[in-house]
Amino acid sequence: MESDALPGRRTMGNLNIGWIRIWKHCPCCVYARARKHSKSFSLIDCISVGVDRMQRNFEPMRKQVEAWQKSELTDVTAKVVIYEAFVEGRLEAPKHLARTVHDLYFEPKYEELGSRTIWSLLNAFTSAFKELDPIPQFKATAKLGEFLETRFSQSF
Repeated sequence: MESDALPGRRTMGNLNIGWIRIWKHCPCCVYARARKHSKSFSLIDCISVGVDRMQRNFEPMRKQVEAWQKSELTDVTAKVVIYEAFVEGRLEAPKHLARTVHDLYFEPKYEELGSRTIWSLLNAFTSAFKELDPIPQFKATAKLGEFLETRFSQSF
């Protein structure tokens, strides 16, 4: 039976619960445990593998951003997307941000966001989300990509 405690430590109630989760699920720590905590564990190699895994996702993300920057929207489509997000509740985000998103899209603060594209609409949403506290902001931003991906998947 595997102990939940960190090596060389005893678990005292919930005191170590955060570290236990890290120890059990962190790729570097899993690797170290699999290697029986050997002295041959290389943190540099482990971090390198983690960075390589992250970089593999950069290319698809870059292509998606480029596609969204080139995908022009009509004003009606942008208004419908904002309506669907907030009024129809298809995006889990506070409803009071609808006007802010609208204003940021149709009257952008920065010249480079003046084009009527999916990218500009995404930026309007994320700029409006900056008004939220950190946790609601994170949750709304996380749902936004999925919402826009679903909404515009048929156009690609």
